[in-house]
Amino acid sequence: MNPVEIYTWATCPYCRRAKQLLDRKGVAYTEYPVDIDEDAYREMLDRANGQYTVPQIFVGDRRIGGSDDLYRLEQAGELDEILGLIESRTRWAA
Repeated sequence: MNPVEIYTWATCPYCRRAKQLLDRKGVAYTEYPVDIDEDAYREMLDRANGQYTVPQIFVGDRRIGGSDDLYRLEQAGELDEILGLIESRTRWAA
């Protein structure tokens, strides 16, 4: 499974929604509460190219975006592969 990191704000309903989806899938994640951790907030801004909305979700080095982006990937059937829950559908020629 690929490491998942999520930058959140305590009262953010979108943050709760994103975490609920990850929890339903049994995905462990590291949460950074940017409302109480200024260093985490600066790190989020840097990693997200200045995007300041929360949540900001990362899988490995890949920026997923926010809650709506996470749910779009789920609806498209792509999220499990990105998370590493299923084997990649891409076959590489040897």
